[in-house]
Amino acid sequence: KKAEFALFCTKQQYYEHGESAGKLLTFRDKQLSVQNIIPSLLHDSCQLTLDPNTAHRHLSLSEGNRKVTRGAEWQPYPDHPERFDCWPQVLCRESLTGRCYWEAEWDGKKALIGVTFKGIGRKQGRDCMLGANDKSWSLCCYPDSYSVWHNNKKTVIPIRPSGPRRVGVYLDWGAGALSFYRVSSDGLTLLHRVTSSFTEPLCPGFGVYDGHSFFEMNIVYERARLNVCR
Repeated sequence: KKAEFALFCTKQQYYEHGESAGKLLTFRDKQLSVQNIIPSLLHDSCQLTLDPNTAHRHLSLSEGNRKVTRGAEWQPYPDHPERFDCWPQVLCRESLTGRCYWEAEWDGKKALIGVTFKGIGRKQGRDCMLGANDKSWSLCCYPDSYSVWHNNKKTVIPIRPSGPRRVGVYLDWGAGALSFYRVSSDGLTLLHRVTSSFTEPLCPGFGVYDGHSFFEMNIVYERARLNVCR
């Protein structure tokens, strides 16, 4: 089983039309496509990387920390206060503000895709899981269902995965809006939108809950809109 993450940011106008859950936004409707948007951002872009200091020891990073693989072997990572010791999760090194969009393609039995403040717990207990605390939000992806989690509260999404298991995440940090989309060749279907008051930058995070799965990610984004977690 594998799960691949391909991440990139777009401009906000593609998403700012007040769509409701279940509505399909086609690339044709907006006269935009991912392929057309990316070249315009490349001149001022760099890649997000996974932070090895946060990776659970069942997760191994490779390809310049852009690929994470879950396996049975325990990785010899040193102790670190930011490492997830309880849940098979990893965060990106960079944190996000402004308006950003990225996508994640996954496979397997369960995957978490979300964002978190840097202060999320790392060492023990359910409240260290993405979406199980007041510091993080996540979309839980199963082969036949989606759900959104925040502060350990579950919202069931009445839309099923179909076609490629690809999800888009759109963050408008200043407006306090976080949206999850199902991505297909036809366009984007809004799964759920949450609103909150974001008080600090948000780190993208991933949970790898199926054995022998992997995530591989690339990102293009507007450099001026990012801050680095240190």
